[in-house]
Amino acid sequence: MKRITCAEAAQLLQDGWTVSTSGFTGSGHAEGVSAAVEKRFLETGRPRGLTLVYAAGQGDRATRGTGRYGHEGLLKRIIGGHWGAAPRLGALAVANKVEAYNWPQGVIAQLYRAIAGGKPGVVSPIGLHTFIDPRHDGGKLNRVTTEELVELVTLRGQEYLFYPSMPIHCAILRATSADDDGNLSMEEEPHFNDVLPLAQAAHNSGGIVIAQVKQLRTKGAIHPMQVKVPGILVDYVVVAENAEDHWQTYGEAFNPAYCGDARLERAAAKPLPLDLRKIIQRRAVLELLKWKKPIVNLGVGMPSGVGEVAREEGLDDFVMTVESGPIGGIPASFPSFGASANPDAIISHAEQFDFYDGGGLDLTFLGLAQMDIEGNVNVSKFGDRVAGVGGFVNITQTAKEVVFMGSLTAKGLEVRAADGRLQIVREGTVKKVLPRVEHLSFNGPYTAGRGTKVLYVTERAVFDLRDGHLTLAEIAPGVDLARDVLAQLGAPVPVAPDLKPMDARIFRAAPMLAA
Repeated sequence: MKRITCAEAAQLLQDGWTVSTSGFTGSGHAEGVSAAVEKRFLETGRPRGLTLVYAAGQGDRATRGTGRYGHEGLLKRIIGGHWGAAPRLGALAVANKVEAYNWPQGVIAQLYRAIAGGKPGVVSPIGLHTFIDPRHDGGKLNRVTTEELVELVTLRGQEYLFYPSMPIHCAILRATSADDDGNLSMEEEPHFNDVLPLAQAAHNSGGIVIAQVKQLRTKGAIHPMQVKVPGILVDYVVVAENAEDHWQTYGEAFNPAYCGDARLERAAAKPLPLDLRKIIQRRAVLELLKWKKPIVNLGVGMPSGVGEVAREEGLDDFVMTVESGPIGGIPASFPSFGASANPDAIISHAEQFDFYDGGGLDLTFLGLAQMDIEGNVNVSKFGDRVAGVGGFVNITQTAKEVVFMGSLTAKGLEVRAADGRLQIVREGTVKKVLPRVEHLSFNGPYTAGRGTKVLYVTERAVFDLRDGHLTLAEIAPGVDLARDVLAQLGAPVPVAPDLKPMDARIFRAAPMLAA
């Protein structure tokens, strides 16, 4: 192991290399090294033509994280899970300046292990019948992306997708400490992410491993059980030169509750206002009552508030998980998303997706950006904006129940709830239910046909899937069926013969589940 500066690390990258970075949304990215790579490119035009591979999106939704690589010429190809945290990458894809692939986050995390083990790739049902399936787009995001990487294969009569391995020439990792032999520990990190399989993949590809750390420790100072990446895999160590480049998350310098050094004691919170978000969250929370101690995953945005609303109602008999690895605890919101306060355990990114892909999740709450009359959902690509699917495909295709959450219309919508009824004060100008979604992130008929329960929860109506079609199942008290619901759909949707009113308790200021 050799200690070098950020600038020296950036000099190591060669034209045409495949580079992969660790991190998860707002945490775990080696910011100092990536900033130095960006600086070198802007000053010298090198390196050029890199392929950037990453599993979880990494960034602050502006310029940091993998956004540092978002310059024309620096990158030739991107293979990524979630794109929204680094909008510069999406802008390159939309402008046809790079070859761009969007693969499921969990598949990429598992692919690192396949590369490390010398395997040809990952064979998985994850992604079937979505835009990742080669019968649709093959995961390609623009017209300059032409190589068919994902293959449809049949094994013992069952269809799967094959995601091929590729050599990793450089892995850029982040840890908390390194000792004199290059052993890495992660005592102040909120998760382990992909550091070990990434290091193994690069080393076994004949590539190099660069690790950014917060501090150096003497030989033998790290207990072997705390070593997450053995020094035999680490070629270069960089000590973060600016404190902010090694904040625990993009939002917090250090929160001891994220890594188990302290326990966050939550004071009694003031109830959230009964606004549009809380109305939807309350209806979603009622799904928790149908399970006995469910294992749950929450998406970002509106779904991230489900836990808080559940606790307002005195519910705590469920276990939250985050794709990055925390099990139990209180998932953090952006810009600290990926961390959890007071976790019961933290496992690796790929291990968490092994659990998810095998059907370990009971219930997931996810955002609803766009849906169609077949119950298909788009969260990944909207006109000139690339968001990417992240772990969405892994989770929606394997959880036992999927609850999508979002308003029925967007842009300008205002509602008022009182006395058990809902009033539409001003209608949104954008309809979310369309004849056909722009991008097939979730295939409703395919998923429901496999026995998954699927709900689409809005502030004024709840839909489910029946016979392969989106069906109106519940309507809020106080709204007009024809004017406020059916007329606000971009395409006709059947009304269930057993149409029910949404629970009136949702629309009252008092707690729903008060004795």
